[in-house]
Amino acid sequence: MARPALPVRLGLAAWLALGSLLLPSGIAADEPPFGEPMLLAVDPAPLVARTAAGDVSFSVEVADEAGEHSAGLMFRESMPDDRGMLFVFPVTRERAFWMMNTIMALDIIFIREDGTVANIVHGKPFSPEPLESAGPVRYVLELKDGTAAAKGIAPGTRLVHPRMTTAN
Repeated sequence: MARPALPVRLGLAAWLALGSLLLPSGIAADEPPFGEPMLLAVDPAPLVARTAAGDVSFSVEVADEAGEHSAGLMFRESMPDDRGMLFVFPVTRERAFWMMNTIMALDIIFIREDGTVANIVHGKPFSPEPLESAGPVRYVLELKDGTAAAKGIAPGTRLVHPRMTTAN
């Protein structure tokens, strides 16, 4: 069988080279396409808030990778009242979140390394404004807006979860 002409081989080589350059910048196989919500598995262990009125449990999805941190609850239209997303960061530092592409209003609970709540901010849907922690934090919990107040979670409340290793 005859080999393809030189221009055909060069064209094919160019397409393969271009494709290899584009692959690293593409969406990873486990990330949803832009505009679709990221759905993580619910952790089998509940997150427990130790409030003045007693313990309150939440089922949480744990976001512990950079891509998961970036996507968070973007594009989610609803979430059960007892559900949230726990963001676990590798280091303690001041943090800021925003609500870009986030449809639901949220309570954003900034949590110190010892598991106590530093502050709670209320995220408005689609807002590009930064929502900042009051000091260095290691974890962030996102719940439906109003849930923290309704359940008695306030600055100083201790939150416990196995992924919050220094807080247990």
